[in-house]
Amino acid sequence: MQVIFLGTNGWYDTDTGNTICTLINSEKYHIILDAGNGIYKADRYIHDDLPVYLFLSHFHLDHIVGLHILNKFRFPQGLKIYGQKGTKKVLETIMNQPFTVPLDMLPFPVEVHELSSGPYKVPFALECEFLVHAAPCLGYRLDLDRKVVTYCPDTGVCDNAVKLAEDADLLIAECAHKPGEESPVWPHLNPQDAADIARRAGAKRLALTHFDAGRYLTVQERLDAAATVTNFEGIVVGRDGLVLQL
Repeated sequence: MQVIFLGTNGWYDTDTGNTICTLINSEKYHIILDAGNGIYKADRYIHDDLPVYLFLSHFHLDHIVGLHILNKFRFPQGLKIYGQKGTKKVLETIMNQPFTVPLDMLPFPVEVHELSSGPYKVPFALECEFLVHAAPCLGYRLDLDRKVVTYCPDTGVCDNAVKLAEDADLLIAECAHKPGEESPVWPHLNPQDAADIARRAGAKRLALTHFDAGRYLTVQERLDAAATVTNFEGIVVGRDGLVLQL
């Protein structure tokens, strides 16, 4: 299994990368996590006819702005989009005229499915829980190729993040704040917060992504921030184009 970071910025694109999007290439499926501008690079890594699934965490623009790029792709088995309640209505608005090509006019079939908290079979095992953010935001736990990958985008520290990451082979967690920063009104994680979640959950590896574009101006600043973590080994600093093997 490959985990490929197509976009690792939060908020907006900079020289450090595009807005957030992560691709998982498994034996039977391609899984795309969020649809920031980094999604335009997905066809660099998808070279077969396997089914493609897109999971949206929430509707802040840095997580969905890349949806207008879907028209460039040719997915032979179509695309299945999953998100929280209200996803269909949001997509009917933003994926429509005069903004972009409507879903029903894309060059492949699209299905939209709405999720609540709980376990699902889609057909792989999936668990969803709401995180703590300024807007409702879903985190995901995926069981693929005998590996567990947990995705916790925009969130503050919360028990649901720990639950989703329990014994995960990889926790992909956001890192919008710099070391020591916190904001109760705009919940996000700093590197130590993310590491604490991974440690409490017993996750094997932690990959940081969704670095605030206004705070992390260089990749070196990301590396320096991760280096401040003292109680968790195996941290990976996300950058656009990084490929992890699981």
